[in-house]
Amino acid sequence: MSDTQLQSRKPALDVICVGHACYDLVFNVPKHLEADEKGQADQLHCCGGGPAANAAIAIARLGLSVGFAGYLGIDVFGERHLQELVDDQVDTSQVMRGPEPTPLSVVMVKPDGRRSLVNYRTRRFYMDAGQVNLPTPAPKVMLFDGHEPHAASALIDAKPRETQTVLDAGSVHAGALKLMQRVDYLVASEKFACQYAETSDARTALDVLARQAGCSVVITLGARGLVWQHAGKRGACPAFSISAVDTTGAGDAFHGAFAAFLAQRRPWYDVLRSASAVAALCCRKMGARSGMPDQKMLQRFLERRRIKLDDQNGMDG
Repeated sequence: MSDTQLQSRKPALDVICVGHACYDLVFNVPKHLEADEKGQADQLHCCGGGPAANAAIAIARLGLSVGFAGYLGIDVFGERHLQELVDDQVDTSQVMRGPEPTPLSVVMVKPDGRRSLVNYRTRRFYMDAGQVNLPTPAPKVMLFDGHEPHAASALIDAKPRETQTVLDAGSVHAGALKLMQRVDYLVASEKFACQYAETSDARTALDVLARQAGCSVVITLGARGLVWQHAGKRGACPAFSISAVDTTGAGDAFHGAFAAFLAQRRPWYDVLRSASAVAALCCRKMGARSGMPDQKMLQRFLERRRIKLDDQNGMDG
């Protein structure tokens, strides 16, 4: 059987995630340190990280088929991260390997779940447009974190009309700015939204982003939930009340779940509240991935809270 015939029989991915992968060293600390102060960590948790890579894990845990395209170094951290992706059944056929070290993140988490983070990345190049190919058949959704803008742009150019696109805009940088007007859904952090719109008010920022991007917009507000504008309507969705252990990866989990539920063609407000639940569950354990739920865990979480909302509940009226 030819390669072309094999490709034609391969099931379509529900989602492909394109962007940054790193390796996280997460320290549980009693407090964040002041200048020239030494401290002792109570716990160390090591795992793969990065917005797009974490999103891929979240999607796989929910039972959907997902691929990740990004860079990992040929080193011990790259090997460990790649094995995590494989263990969670993420398609790694478009992971690029090279001599540059795998990016690292050192995360310090306080008892209330708040964190500080230091990134280390020596790689100074982007993947070329031709280094990531549009899967055949095409995925239902493509999720980008803006850290591989050339590859993302090429995929957007090549995709069929029915494939939906999502941008995780965590901070204002060149890649996010390049892609924000080319996607169907802009899911922005409050930091990105307010910095881009030059305002401290999330709803004002929502107006600016919706006008500038020309697509559906969601702004995540952490423990305050989110605000959104979609299909000519706008509204808000509250966050779930939890006892946070570590908020690392919560935003990535939200973005992955958001893309997954779009792929399942769920109603809009169900996409938002279910993705919010995935993010909340992520915060209940140390590390970005330990708390990411499977579908049964998510369903139990929602049922215990007896959430019975429809699209109207999330609208401002």
